[in-house]
Amino acid sequence: MWMVALGVLLILLKVGDIGPFGMWSWWAVLWPFPVAMVWWAWADSSGWTKRREMDKMDAKKADRRAKNLANLGMDERGRRMKSK
Repeated sequence: MWMVALGVLLILLKVGDIGPFGMWSWWAVLWPFPVAMVWWAWADSSGWTKRREMDKMDAKKADRRAKNLANLGMDERGRRMKSK
């Protein structure tokens, strides 16, 4: 995503003829887009994006479980009376 944002910024600077970017060739301005495509292709084929998504879901599930246990009084503080 950063490469796409950088590419858009470089295009705006080139079209607006701002600073030295107006003198750059279009190849120099458009290089972030193929880099982003290669990155996304690698991330999808390696399963990296799926693992990150699963890690986020697991973290949400653990937070939800901890919150529910705390609401029931069964958290690590042990607010519920323990039977001996």
